[in-house]
Amino acid sequence: MNEYTQQAENFASKWGVTLKIKGSEYKPMFGEKSSCYVFKCVLKRNHKQYTFDFWQSIYNGSKEPELYDILAAMTKYDPTSFEDFCGDYGYDQDSRQAYKTYLAVEREYAAMERLFYDDEQCWVDFQEIN
Repeated sequence: MNEYTQQAENFASKWGVTLKIKGSEYKPMFGEKSSCYVFKCVLKRNHKQYTFDFWQSIYNGSKEPELYDILAAMTKYDPTSFEDFCGDYGYDQDSRQAYKTYLAVEREYAAMERLFYDDEQCWVDFQEIN
């Protein structure tokens, strides 16, 4: 087990986090001609859960994501305003797709806060997984 995997496993053990993979499907990526596997995932902690799709990399193919893959990819910082989000990530503020992406990031951030921010040290430990 590498150090990144160990970090995620330690976090899960310390804070009671579980990950369940509920299935996958192979489908086209947003606006792309290539396809990849998309896994239906559920993160749980303290009787709270977040259900979401995890788009696996083409390189990893049908391999199920590990806990580290999921935790490292989750939004850990408030995207603040749409304008700041576009500036920080190079999106065009006039793009409808950019706005849809911003809203998805906001929802994911809110879910992470709900799962992990009830304890400040848990939140700090979560933010260190990258």
